[in-house]
Amino acid sequence: MLKKTQDFSLKDKEGKKYSLKNFTSDFIVLYFYPKDDTPGCTIEAQEFTQDLDKFEGLNTIIIGISGGNKETKSKFCNKYNLKVLLLSDPDFLISKKYGVYGEKSFLGKKFMGIKRTTFILDKNRDIIKTYENVKPAGHSEEVLEFIKSKD
Repeated sequence: MLKKTQDFSLKDKEGKKYSLKNFTSDFIVLYFYPKDDTPGCTIEAQEFTQDLDKFEGLNTIIIGISGGNKETKSKFCNKYNLKVLLLSDPDFLISKKYGVYGEKSFLGKKFMGIKRTTFILDKNRDIIKTYENVKPAGHSEEVLEFIKSKD
């Protein structure tokens, strides 16, 4: 798993490009999720959206990354009124750099995809915490408590 962050340039639901170097927040929650508009990914995004004001109060930005494109991101955000920043990694290049793309299995079938993982970055953009094999329900609260302990 990655120890030092890799910068990136990825697009959001409107086609706007974002890079890590553009953010000035004290913390960044960089969460990788398998796919837009699937049950676990929806729970995770909804909980981060629900807690967004609390994160912003701690000068923390939430960034979700998965495959897809601006259309899938837009539909996902609109369908569930999501307020977190979701970025597209259509070729999984950034997911691979962060070590979160690989073989998975579901119902006995093996396939390649993003492994649900969250990185907490500090102001220097060093990774200070990694959550692997994330369970979506309650994850936002878990991350929030960790950031409160560092603030």
